[in-house]
Amino acid sequence: MLPFLFLAPPALVQSPSVALDREVGFPGFNAFPLRGSVKAGGSHPYFAVLVAGSGPTDRDWSNPLIPVPSHGGRDFAVWLQAQGIGSLRYDKRFIGSQDAKLDISLDAQVGDIKAAMKAARNLPEAKGKKLLLIGHSEGALLSLLVAGEAEAALFLAMPSISMGKLIVAQVRARLDAAGAPAEVSAENLTYLESALGTIRRNQDLPQASPGVVPGIAALARGLARPESRGFVRDLLDLDPWGTAKRLSIPCAMAWGDRDIQTWKPDTVPPDFKGTVIQIPEANHLLKRETRNRAGLSGAAAATTYGDSTPMADLSPIATWLKALK
Repeated sequence: MLPFLFLAPPALVQSPSVALDREVGFPGFNAFPLRGSVKAGGSHPYFAVLVAGSGPTDRDWSNPLIPVPSHGGRDFAVWLQAQGIGSLRYDKRFIGSQDAKLDISLDAQVGDIKAAMKAARNLPEAKGKKLLLIGHSEGALLSLLVAGEAEAALFLAMPSISMGKLIVAQVRARLDAAGAPAEVSAENLTYLESALGTIRRNQDLPQASPGVVPGIAALARGLARPESRGFVRDLLDLDPWGTAKRLSIPCAMAWGDRDIQTWKPDTVPPDFKGTVIQIPEANHLLKRETRNRAGLSGAAAATTYGDSTPMADLSPIATWLKALK
């Protein structure tokens, strides 16, 4: 599964001298060593922990699948710093690892978020600050599970439906964008649903028929890899709204209106007490995207994920952050 600079209110703009990162290490779940980067903040009462999205996405939201140099998470940390908010962002436990037996279960990855929050509270940059948990994409979904241990939470580009439904919706959209005939779409979506069912039951994948697109068969194999199958299975049917509506802390969910990977739902459950934000002309990494969302393929969308694309105007998020007490 797969971001024109905003000028913050003058009272929150910090000196460029705080822009440098400080490298840190801390023990994650079961004492697994994690590495991260810290940015100092300013006058804002909160300090943030940033949780990256799915797959081989590092602390900077760089991913080898993105075809251009891309550091959206680092850019967002810089933007936060301009709002007076320092941050800790960290590499997930499997970044750079070649250990097929490494524990990457849901418990381990959620445990790492808890460990990062604990580490953040002990940083000198966070002294006297409240904790703001910020998750991006799949990282937002995982952050939901522990957000109640922070004083506030911001969920960026979070799947607004379960991961299983989102995977099917993403594939359906790609088939439609490619102009696939109805019978081809039906065959491929049926296979994908069947593959997800076998993952839920911890069974072998079904045999793909000749009509199944190679990319969809490869997606199924990737989701069913032995080392990550348990994590995928535990996350497939997690209900994001059922979890979010139980939060009693200040929280917000934000989506870019040009994001083709995750998107703001048409309706929000009435019992969700948080704030819902849509960012105009923003893609999945909160970078500026001026093209029409409906005409974007995955490959085309990724061309504006890079460092050469400026951040979108994030003033709606800045307004919410400014109101945090």
